[in-house]
Amino acid sequence: MFALTGQFTLDGRFGAFGGAFVPETLKPALEELEAAFRQMTDDPAFQEEFLSLLTEYAGRPSRLYLARRLTERLGGARIYLKREDLNHTGSHKINNTLGQVLMAKRMGKKRVIAETGAGQHGVATATACALFGIPCEVYMGAEDVERQALNVLRMQLLGTKVIAVTSGTKTLKDAINEAMRDWVAHVQDTFYCFGTAAGPHPYPSIVRCFQSVIGAEARAQILEKEGRLPDAVLACVGGGSNAMGMFSGFLSDPSVRLIGVEAGGDGVETGRHSASLTAGIPGVLHGAVSYLLQDDDGQILGTHSIAAGLDYPGVGPQLSYLKDSGRAEFLAITDKEALEGVRLLALTEGILPALESAHAVAQAAKMAPQMSPDSLLIVNLSGRGDKDVHTLAGEVG
Repeated sequence: MFALTGQFTLDGRFGAFGGAFVPETLKPALEELEAAFRQMTDDPAFQEEFLSLLTEYAGRPSRLYLARRLTERLGGARIYLKREDLNHTGSHKINNTLGQVLMAKRMGKKRVIAETGAGQHGVATATACALFGIPCEVYMGAEDVERQALNVLRMQLLGTKVIAVTSGTKTLKDAINEAMRDWVAHVQDTFYCFGTAAGPHPYPSIVRCFQSVIGAEARAQILEKEGRLPDAVLACVGGGSNAMGMFSGFLSDPSVRLIGVEAGGDGVETGRHSASLTAGIPGVLHGAVSYLLQDDDGQILGTHSIAAGLDYPGVGPQLSYLKDSGRAEFLAITDKEALEGVRLLALTEGILPALESAHAVAQAAKMAPQMSPDSLLIVNLSGRGDKDVHTLAGEVG
């Protein structure tokens, strides 16, 4: 059974990565957040309410589904899908937002802000705020507002104000910048609901803790179905929330390969991509040390991905540590390959994955035929593709 206690560490560092490089104005807020996190995750009443929300409201546990026709089409390893797309709101993001907005409520905060890329975290935050009756504002890059119009409307219907960010590349990085500025100005009464396992301490630990339900469930479910652990688990990587959620269940199982799949865009060799771990170098972005896409002067490079949720020049500090320690492997899948992943899963299983999740599907499609039929893969299907129909229409219509 999933439980919050013991699922996290709070030193703020993962080897050389992590930390909290923020303005002095935010340090008291981060200390308050860490103290509240420690207190609440040790509080049986908080745990009971959070776990009840996951079950009764979000619809957990999510299914671990054997994709039989996909396996038959590819040959080789049997492929299981962790169906986070079936959660309420359509992605894994609801696991984290229910936890963080519940914290905001107990801390007495009057307002919640968030950033979003693909809109899934924005929708999940708007949903949790509507549930708890807390006003919510979400920052979203103007480019993402356009390509994720359905999720913008969903947030608005849930009573959230969506603020289009027109600075920089008009994507997730810039949305986080603006949300941080808002938080600095309204830190006394505002809770920043951070969407991924990145940012300053304690956010990477908080997000991983609330998302660790994915890996805990998957580990128990595969043992029940197959009587053994998988050979590998795969997840797409933008900031890293769904990857850390899945990987956390298998970190202590050295026989299980942890494979993160980044956005290769037009190809890593072209420079038009978002593959921070594949092609980046360590630096500081959004309050933490992690792998970044930056030039020789430390300026953040522009990024590209067909998947808005992966269109980010940084990544979470724990994933950076897992790369350097050799515990996890990271690969890049191009836009074209991700689109092929969408088609493959739609035609074989009747499942339309999010473009983000399709990166992991595409990598599994490369690996499975090279493995024996006794091998097992688990792909974290982090979200559903309804939000991407406008983008898909432009690519396949």
